[in-house]
Amino acid sequence: MEPAAPPPPSPPPAAAPGSAELVCAQGRNLKAVLCQRCGSRVLLPGAATFARRELLLPAMRKKAAAAAAGGGGDVVREHWLVRDMFSFENVGFTRDVGNVKFLVCADCEAGPIGWHCLDDKDSFYVALERVAHE
Repeated sequence: MEPAAPPPPSPPPAAAPGSAELVCAQGRNLKAVLCQRCGSRVLLPGAATFARRELLLPAMRKKAAAAAAGGGGDVVREHWLVRDMFSFENVGFTRDVGNVKFLVCADCEAGPIGWHCLDDKDSFYVALERVAHE
């Protein structure tokens, strides 16, 4: 499910009906992005761009449990795309799983909330359905 090469840049896609209130006219996040479990702030408003990309993320669990369990997960299609890792307010990374690191909440280690391919240093994907917005 994970493409080997990053997709070419494209204009911001139209948001799905459920996410329309989260995306501004420029395709950026209107609201802060928070951890669903502990409420820790992951991204400030305007820090990410809405993107569609089909990615397989393991089932949500604490980082230690995710490392112990294998397989299973969800195909996620709507994400916040972050181009600079220093744009995050609060995020952690799992150990390498092949050429991928998964993003987790740095406070409670819930996740994965997102995906980062080590071949593309400038693309961090945060799944809309795995975070809260404020």
